[in-house]
Order: sequence, then structure tokens, then C-alpha cells
Amino acid sequence: MPVAATDGYWNHNTAYHPWLLKLARRDGHALDVGCGDCLLAQRLVTVCRTVTALDPDSAALTRARERVGAETRISLQNCSFDEFEPGDSRFDLITFVASLHHMDLRTTLQRAGDLLAPGGTIAVVGLSANTSVSDWLISALSLPAVRLGSRWHREQPDIGVVVADPRESLSEIRRVAGDVLPGVTIRRALYYRYLMRWTLSD
Repeated sequence: MPVAATDGYWNHNTAYHPWLLKLARRDGHALDVGCGDCLLAQRLVTVCRTVTALDPDSAALTRARERVGAETRISLQNCSFDEFEPGDSRFDLITFVASLHHMDLRTTLQRAGDLLAPGGTIAVVGLSANTSVSDWLISALSLPAVRLGSRWHREQPDIGVVVADPRESLSEIRRVAGDVLPGVTIRRALYYRYLMRWTLSD
């Protein structure tokens, strides 16, 4: 059963919400791409002035509206990132949590870079495909810690959102991201995730 839309919960994605909150600029404007049920947006708005949350899945947005309630500083939009029309808006933080692999990597990162305000940051909690022996070995070695963390935090894996398998390996993601966002940092993280960060110079 999916978790109730108004509840907090822990899973392999929300484990990195604290990292994202540390990157948020106080009184800044955030854009959450692929917001799902809006738990991250709900947390970001405790720091940011406004949060714009996008998701093309109507069912996810229905649950997001239940969670957000009367919070006017969160703007929900039922659209894909490609369809999003920001007008003159630019953002201090753009987040992708388990959503970037649903999109074209190069064009999505290019557009995200174009939507940043000076000094703004793109932050990705992403999934990559295992395509090499080393990828599979690292995944296997991390399994005991992953299981321990999931049990300790009482993981809620099913939150009723659309999922997809990643296509690109981490090496491919590093190559494309490095082309589009010079100086980007990408590191492997626990729970079969990687963390990407890039900041636009002032």
C-alpha cells in the first residue's frame, strides 16, 4: 500500500532530503522537477521563499495537492520539464530526485542550467544503470549497508509514483554532465544513488 499523502516517510530517495535542504538558499526560489507527492517541496518551503513543483503524473499531483493543502508558497504544475513555461522566473535551486533518468539527460541538464539564477545550484539524487563489472561489484558490496539502513529507518518504498529503470551508466552520466556543466561534481552514494551538484557562477 502506498503511504498516505500527508505522512512523512523514509526511503532511498528521502534519505537525501537533508543534503538538498542544506543546498537551499534561504528566501530563495526552488524548482523541484518530478516532485511526486511533494514531500521534498513541503520540506524545502521551510527554507525557501517559494517552491515550484512539477510532475507529469496526474495521480501524483492529486496526492501532492493533499499534502500541500493551503500552502500558497508551493506552486504545483501538472507538466513535464519540457512543457514547463517559467516565463522570466529563474531559480536558486533546481532539484531532481529519482527523476532525471526519466528524461533526456543532455537536454534536461542544459535547460536546467538555463533556468538557474546567478549563484543557483542544480542538485540531483539520481539512479544509474549497472553496465560494467565494477558497477555490479560496487552494488553487491553496498547491499548489506543498504538492507541495514532500510530496516533501521523502516523504509517505505511504495509511495504510489511512476518508476522507471535507469538507462545510462554512471560513467556515461559523468561524461554528459561534464560536457554540459563544466566543473560538475558527481559522487556515488549509498542506496544505489549518485549525487550531482553544479553551481552557476555569480
